[in-house]
Amino acid sequence: MLDDVIRRKALSAKKASTVLGGASLAKRNALLRAIASRLASETPSILSANRKDLRLAASTGLSQVLTERLTLDATRIAQMIRGVKDIIALPDAVGRVLEAVQRPNGLRIEKKSVPLGVVGIIYESRPNVTIDASVLCLRSGNAVLLRGGSEAIHTNKALVKIVALALKDMRLPAGCVEFINTTDRHAVLAMIRQDAAIDVIIPRGSGRLISFIRAHSTVPVIAHGEGNCHIYVDAAADESMAEEIVFNAKVQRPSVCNAVEKLLIHKSIAPAVLPRIAARLRGAGVVIKGDARARSLDGGILPAVNADWSREYLDLVIAVKVVNDMDEAIAHIGTFGSHHSDAIVTGNTKNAERFLTEVDSAAVYVNASTRFTDGFEFGLGAEMGISTQKLHARGPMGLAELTTVKYVVHGDGQIRK
Repeated sequence: MLDDVIRRKALSAKKASTVLGGASLAKRNALLRAIASRLASETPSILSANRKDLRLAASTGLSQVLTERLTLDATRIAQMIRGVKDIIALPDAVGRVLEAVQRPNGLRIEKKSVPLGVVGIIYESRPNVTIDASVLCLRSGNAVLLRGGSEAIHTNKALVKIVALALKDMRLPAGCVEFINTTDRHAVLAMIRQDAAIDVIIPRGSGRLISFIRAHSTVPVIAHGEGNCHIYVDAAADESMAEEIVFNAKVQRPSVCNAVEKLLIHKSIAPAVLPRIAARLRGAGVVIKGDARARSLDGGILPAVNADWSREYLDLVIAVKVVNDMDEAIAHIGTFGSHHSDAIVTGNTKNAERFLTEVDSAAVYVNASTRFTDGFEFGLGAEMGISTQKLHARGPMGLAELTTVKYVVHGDGQIRK
């Protein structure tokens, strides 16, 4: 029975987490080096497995956006390897003394960082998550239970095999990385009810998947939310800067959660900057929707409906709104945004500071593309995802976010009176 299989895998990870949590930094780094080495030597077999998934995707009509996320090539595998090496170079997140106090009774109390234990990852499409999640968990002393999407099953199996061989090389338990290798959707429900063994669930995927997990999980959830990201072009914006930032944020890789989906432009600068931005975007194949004022300034803009303002496109589509002032821009982001990444383009320091303070998102930017909300770009190595909630982590989830705390108390015979 599938529930029993998943329970055994979760318990295997729980048992292995005790061993891994006690492994030295040198041992954990050696493990990651072994994974990087095998990724390089097994690149042909990984690409062969990925081609199987791509053929299946074509036969089932998988969307272009999901197909792009699914696709691996030598460059993307090289990026995986570089990501593993970047994580090796980071300081240890485990065993840090975060606070220390000597009490009047002589007790020394330390607040130390420790692994979470067992992390459950549920994700869709992107096979690189298999490696990113595995190495981040292993480096931070956590065991991991992986459940990837059915569209990437062959690629994920090939990648998990590589990790398993590296674990064997290092004489670490196979349960450090467990993988649910069925495409049965019931596996997700079974997995998120393993609260006796799994310490946290991190879902990465569609809003529907994340909502389902939040509603049904008995394990605490850290959600990778949707990215309905905004750029507000202020009245004091540099027009050329605004054009470059919007173009990069929409076109550089439109299928990812930190790509911009909505453009808000102050009414005073819109007549000059909107047609210029729209022409550049259309040249790259972007479909532009907008409100009545935006359409009055550029006849090629299609009408936007109310549902557009809260939608994450993950495609070459953007919606534009002309706003009266910054109040309207901030209110619009607060109403329709997803609290992921939002930016202001402005030369006014006071407006910039107000935007940073009042926009309640995991990452807020002044005069920069939203595409930088990423573990690599933030110097965290790979990431588990971008958390849009406030507990226990927010923003790109790197090594530090995969730890919790333990209070360690040293005494010499004290008793409480």
